[in-house]
Amino acid sequence: MNPITVNDMATMDRKQFMSMVGTGIGAIILQQCLSGCKNEKDDPVDPGSGNGGLNLSLDLTNATYSKLATNGGYVYTNGIIVARTNAGTYIAVSQACTHQGVSVEYRTGTNDLYCPAHGSRFSTTGSVVQGPANAALKQYKTELTGTTLRVFE
Repeated sequence: MNPITVNDMATMDRKQFMSMVGTGIGAIILQQCLSGCKNEKDDPVDPGSGNGGLNLSLDLTNATYSKLATNGGYVYTNGIIVARTNAGTYIAVSQACTHQGVSVEYRTGTNDLYCPAHGSRFSTTGSVVQGPANAALKQYKTELTGTTLRVFE
């Protein structure tokens, strides 16, 4: 298509005008579609990437963490899933599935972590048991002192 000059503007026919408008609208729609394909879960934040690493203290008497009072309970905090296993021990791994960033869930029946989006399974240490995920979840250490659960690197 030839560039249009100011002198041509007066003689632009309907077909040229519609072609230019259609191209412009198409470019805008394409840009919106492409930017809409990315979401925050595409680049999961590593909660331990700050200075000194992760160091959380969870007060288990706080209602926010009440699910951790029983075996099989779990909570999400700071991009981490913290769970109390069937055996009563605490585990902490990154919350986002390494396949597409969906939050994993702790399952008491199989004592594993499960991604409800595509079926990836992880052990309680974060290693991949079944794909499509092919990278492990980041594992964090836990330490219980009284009613305070520390989650750290």
